Amino acid sequence: VMFAIVRRYRTTSGKDVASKVRSEFVPRISKATGFLAYYVVDEGFGHQFSISIFEDREAAELSNKLAADWVRLHPALLPVPPEIFSGEVTAHQRPHREGAA
Repeated sequence: VMFAIVRRYRTTSGKDVASKVRSEFVPRISKATGFLAYYVVDEGFGHQFSISIFEDREAAELSNKLAADWVRLHPALLPVPPEIFSGEVTAHQRPHREGAA
């Protein structure tokens, strides 16, 4: 079972946020217990959303605290609290790679 958290943010500068996320937040969340994957998607028009995938609900919900703590450090870039959606991953597929075990 996997669990996903989607956070949708309004940003003042998508490029600045992306740079800080890569350099500051990704190293932090990737060390979290149960971490599987993290993605950020730029919707344009001042909106970005992140997708965090964890091994279970508890680990995913703890990532919300990591994200909230990080957002509090950057109020000028992320002035509005994010919308947060979460749930169990019920279907997924990874590409089959030749020679992969």
